[in-house]
Amino acid sequence: MTISKLSDDEIAAMSDQDRRELIARLQPAERVLPPPQVVKIHRRIRLTLMVGGSLVLIPWIVYLGMTLPADYHARNWSLTWIGFDVLLVLMMGATAYLGWRKRVFLLLPAFATGMLLLVDAWFDIVTAEPGDVWVSVGTALIGEIPLAILQISGALMLLRFLILAHPLYDPAISPWRAPMPF
Repeated sequence: MTISKLSDDEIAAMSDQDRRELIARLQPAERVLPPPQVVKIHRRIRLTLMVGGSLVLIPWIVYLGMTLPADYHARNWSLTWIGFDVLLVLMMGATAYLGWRKRVFLLLPAFATGMLLLVDAWFDIVTAEPGDVWVSVGTALIGEIPLAILQISGALMLLRFLILAHPLYDPAISPWRAPMPF
């Protein structure tokens, strides 16, 4: 068997599509991608649960809207908020640590931290006493929402970069419409 090597000039002369096809042929798919049957099963389960959960939640939200009292004394109120804030601290810490270590995995806790900050702002505002609501709104506008936007947008920028840097990425397709590789 004779092995011929491509020169730099030959590679430079190739079209983007030819390069992507070459990379796909050279990439050891068995070490990169999970088995197709596993991917298919996991995808089907996730999609079924998300569609089913969405459909079940719609009537549940209507039911809650019609039956929940306007005021309610909650048990374990302190534990609820302390637990939530501990989770927020853990996610912030994970985001900081992974950012410091320059790890790609950072995008998951960064996105989750941003979402938790938005949830925190929402619950602070809607559960505040009438005299305290403006403090909650101010805290949300000055701290929680800007930090949430920073975390979520940073995670999305990193995800976009990873899509654009992938050797099989097709520049004719928007990074936000790029298909999964399997």
